[in-house]
Amino acid sequence: MPQRKRVGPRPLPDPGPDPEGLQAHAVAWLEWLRVRNYSEDTVKDRIVQIRYFVEWCAARGLTRSSEITKPILERYQRFLFHLRRSDGRPLTFYTQELRLRTVKGLFKYLSKTNRILSNPAADLELPRLGRRLPRHVLTVPEVEAVLAQPDITKHLGLRDRALLETLYSTGIRRKELANLAVHDVDEERGTVLVRQGKGKKDRMAPIGERALAWIEKYRLEVRPELVVEPDCGALFLTMMGEGFSPGTLTELVRDYVDKAQLGKRGGCHLFRHTVATLMLEGGADVRYVQEQLGHAQLSTTQIYTQVAIRTLKAVHTATHPGATLERKVHGHPKTPSLAARGLGPRPGVKA
Repeated sequence: MPQRKRVGPRPLPDPGPDPEGLQAHAVAWLEWLRVRNYSEDTVKDRIVQIRYFVEWCAARGLTRSSEITKPILERYQRFLFHLRRSDGRPLTFYTQELRLRTVKGLFKYLSKTNRILSNPAADLELPRLGRRLPRHVLTVPEVEAVLAQPDITKHLGLRDRALLETLYSTGIRRKELANLAVHDVDEERGTVLVRQGKGKKDRMAPIGERALAWIEKYRLEVRPELVVEPDCGALFLTMMGEGFSPGTLTELVRDYVDKAQLGKRGGCHLFRHTVATLMLEGGADVRYVQEQLGHAQLSTTQIYTQVAIRTLKAVHTATHPGATLERKVHGHPKTPSLAARGLGPRPGVKA
């Protein structure tokens, strides 16, 4: 699949002659983030978000940081709330929160570096964000249906099968998959080295024997045909002999999910949701799932405990009088106990 040329966000315009201008301060803040080793993806995202604010201020004649007050920031917050996209839909609260959080970051920096006397955004309250469950999660048969879509009699189909197996086995992010190098796969230990994951953190992730077998088959039979010297070292290569971009990976995986006709949509992150849910339903401790996915906060992983409710469903079926078509009568011999179903109290927990 040929890669589409990705165009990055427009950079902020030249700071201009006013060193105390809002635009000049924004440029200085972005440079400050780079100096402190924030990832380039983070900096690019901040460029996009702060540009909205700088342009909004410029349209209202506000060009200097010292002119921005808390009421002005609250006015910007109301503007974001009432803003409508080209299709008439409002901005999501996640988007509103991201834009406002970026503004708070700018003014925190300006106050910290004494470019302004006080921080007008210090007490700005951000929108409350609810925790949203994953829209779709695949079952084991559905995963197998997706994995069966690539035509493994063809080189690219074999590559794609190995790629999908890697996603399913590890649950790594699409960018982590794109950055995966040939030497990052350790067959003897059954691990992959995830380099520069989210937050610029390296980690080791387990990978299953089946995925390793497909990777080895691809590496021996297909990858040499795709390599263009000098070899870039990426494990999975495009027809041009280059590593994948995250966007191209999403399109490739989404196409196979759609082709499986499951009534569910998603790309690389769909497999990530699925890995977490299936591991939890299989009895994995949530902290091990946290390590597998590379989450910095346990609370991020715990969202999947609300999706993996197979055990709760079994308890509900065993105990709720209206859970089945056959009415349950107390003490009826046909009604198995929780202990008989293997659903008794957890060890060390009083019933």
